[in-house]
Amino acid sequence: MTCPVSEVFDVRYGHSLELNALEIVSASEGVAFVSRQMGHNGISAYVAPIDDLESAPAGDISCALGGNGVLTTFIQEAEFYCGRDVAILRPKVALTKQQVLFYCLCIKSNRFRYNYGRQANKTLPTLPVPTVDEIPLWVNAVDLNQIMGADAGVSCTPTPPIAPDSWKPFRYDALFDIKKGQRLTKSAMEEGETPFIGAIDSGNGYRQYVSAAPNHEAGTITVSYNGSVGEAFYQSAPFWASDDINVLYPKFDMNVYVAMFICALIRREKFRFSYGRKWHLGRMKESIIRLPVDAAGEPDLAFMEGYVKSLPYSKSI
Repeated sequence: MTCPVSEVFDVRYGHSLELNALEIVSASEGVAFVSRQMGHNGISAYVAPIDDLESAPAGDISCALGGNGVLTTFIQEAEFYCGRDVAILRPKVALTKQQVLFYCLCIKSNRFRYNYGRQANKTLPTLPVPTVDEIPLWVNAVDLNQIMGADAGVSCTPTPPIAPDSWKPFRYDALFDIKKGQRLTKSAMEEGETPFIGAIDSGNGYRQYVSAAPNHEAGTITVSYNGSVGEAFYQSAPFWASDDINVLYPKFDMNVYVAMFICALIRREKFRFSYGRKWHLGRMKESIIRLPVDAAGEPDLAFMEGYVKSLPYSKSI
């Protein structure tokens, strides 16, 4: 059974402020400014407190009423102001944080009803969502603490500076044995346990799990030479690589942190290729990658590892 949003939440229009008219300050000094953007919990800046204007309190919900992020809905963890076409929602009944997050997803699922020319300014309160009695039991079973500490680095050492001007060029075939993936027959694509890596730009390249035995080893890097050309991912388990993939077998001792550093550099080469100019096996072998080097002029693996370990979220790799 469903009910309108207004039955569960008090819906009111936000502050309707313009960011260019406000003073931008640091996060520690200011109040979050929530706009219609889809990322960063909707926060596009932090601004100096505004005299005679009460901010929305932590725990209220922001919902974009228009733009590309229409109906993007977030719980705000600190006090905030709103930009144009952002609504503020406050539960009318007692809800757990898990339940509020569930309602945020329910509201966002109505995005298909809107576009640039049809905003949700008037219709948000009437959108259908499940009644409180219809919230699934699994919602409250979700552990919200499972991502606590996910933003930590492996190392507490400050991130070392990068000086690309001092890096040296290396041919790919001097660093890697490069092997081409293979086309998989239809019968071998039945559901199984082997990761199938295709030319896609997300999910570590995983397209599905197939019944075929792996045709490549773990501890390698996959690079799309067709489709999403230049997408590079470290593979930690044996896998099947499609025929749109080149697989890089390192000739050096490569761990996951070194691989992450190199993958980031490989992705920077995307602009050189396209559908009409693929990064095929022969071209990749002759391609050049610039890397930091040690005193002996060899790739500085210790620097690469230390750099990645110092970054936020590296503990979650």
